Amino acid sequence: MSAVLTASGSAVSVAPPALKSATTEPAWVRRALIGVALVFLTLFLFVPLGTVFYEALKKGWSVYVAAIVEPDALSAIKLTLIVAAIAVPMNLVFGVAAAWTIAKFDFRGKNVLLTLIDLPFSVSPVISGLIYVLIFGLQGWFGGWLRDHDLKIIFAVPGIVLATVFVTFPFVARELIPLMQAQGNEQEEAARVLGANGWQMFWRVTLPNVKWALLYGVILCNARAMGEFGAVSVVSGHIRGQTNTMPLHIEIAYNEYQFAAAFAVASLLAGLALVTLVLKYLVERRVKQQMNAVSLERPQ
Repeated sequence: MSAVLTASGSAVSVAPPALKSATTEPAWVRRALIGVALVFLTLFLFVPLGTVFYEALKKGWSVYVAAIVEPDALSAIKLTLIVAAIAVPMNLVFGVAAAWTIAKFDFRGKNVLLTLIDLPFSVSPVISGLIYVLIFGLQGWFGGWLRDHDLKIIFAVPGIVLATVFVTFPFVARELIPLMQAQGNEQEEAARVLGANGWQMFWRVTLPNVKWALLYGVILCNARAMGEFGAVSVVSGHIRGQTNTMPLHIEIAYNEYQFAAAFAVASLLAGLALVTLVLKYLVERRVKQQMNAVSLERPQ
């Protein structure tokens, strides 16, 4: 409220003019946009997701279970879990090391390292799988040496792991880098002054401050590792019971008109996606809270 003098000399309180928000729209516009979003989500997310579970259970629970416990399906599930169990920890170690290096130190080539971390986002997974074939395949750069030493990478589990690591390694690093940069180096410098060594600073200062972002990156990395198709398809060879992961098993079963088996395994991946979505939402809230707390603590 502000006071304004009238012609008679008396003061009159006048309310300031209301500021119009730049994002304020008429109610019908908001409802129309929300309606379009809901229709889009229904057609391209909810209906396909519901169809997967409907087709998987359409012939009954016994058929569904039989499709899951079938030897080739169990082999695909086992291989998917093994690949994720190897690839995710490797990306976790790389992501933490890369994020710490980029956020805490200044060095020549820093922007180049950031660009290389983003490389899997810009390269087709099929191309990345082909690169490994050209390097480790029988006619590749190291193919002769690997053959002479009876080592097999392409069309075997090691090639699948390498391809999965490549397409998933940006996720952890890209979640940690912004948070570590926002936190700055003040706490680590204080810990150093108090006599802490490098490992003590990492375990007691750095890691507790980024644990939620780290978990968020691991969740995304694991989801991508289990659902990867393109790169794994190129390096796997599609050997039944040996190199087929869950996505590859689904493709083969569907192409052979084994729809119940295909949708049964697809429902497992869809269930994984739903669990990942819930975990992602919960962890994302904690990450945002942590980022807001960091921005408030740091001096402007």
